[in-house]
Amino acid sequence: MKSKVYLMIKVIQKPYNLLPKGVSNILWNIFSLSESKIAILYRYLYLTKYANRIGRNVFIGKFVTIKNIDNLSIGNDVSIHAYSYIDAFGKIEIGNSVSIANHTTLISSDHTWDDRNMPIKYNPVDPKRIIIENDVWIAAGVRVLGDVTINKRNVIGAGAVVNKSTEENCVYVGVPIKKVKEI
Repeated sequence: MKSKVYLMIKVIQKPYNLLPKGVSNILWNIFSLSESKIAILYRYLYLTKYANRIGRNVFIGKFVTIKNIDNLSIGNDVSIHAYSYIDAFGKIEIGNSVSIANHTTLISSDHTWDDRNMPIKYNPVDPKRIIIENDVWIAAGVRVLGDVTINKRNVIGAGAVVNKSTEENCVYVGVPIKKVKEI
């Protein structure tokens, strides 16, 4: 059954790839309002066209914002739920079997403030990679900052701020994160 679905997606993808980016972006905004099957399919087609890499069985919820999509790689069996914000300026790699709950933010850059004669907001932005390995659950409202790796089989508790890399097979919570349990 799944192979038939992916064959159908490949057939739909070919004419979709002919759409100009402006039209694709307008349709993204329209289909961001819903989690209907058609809207979910559209978001998958969009990521297949513009992301660096996207696997199979990827769910993108409604009102998800993705910036610098060409630096985003997503594995198989990934869900990114409603109202999440992803900025892949410094590159973001998401492994397989990852669940990212609603209202989560992934920011792969940081402002610099080296030039004292210029307001901070006009100083250069420093790219910082985020890697989320396989079998990770990121709970609601988490903030993941750049230059971190969330190692395999991790749980990141709701509202946490991930400002450092994690160990494998652990639960992390808090602001900033701290390990509370091995799994």
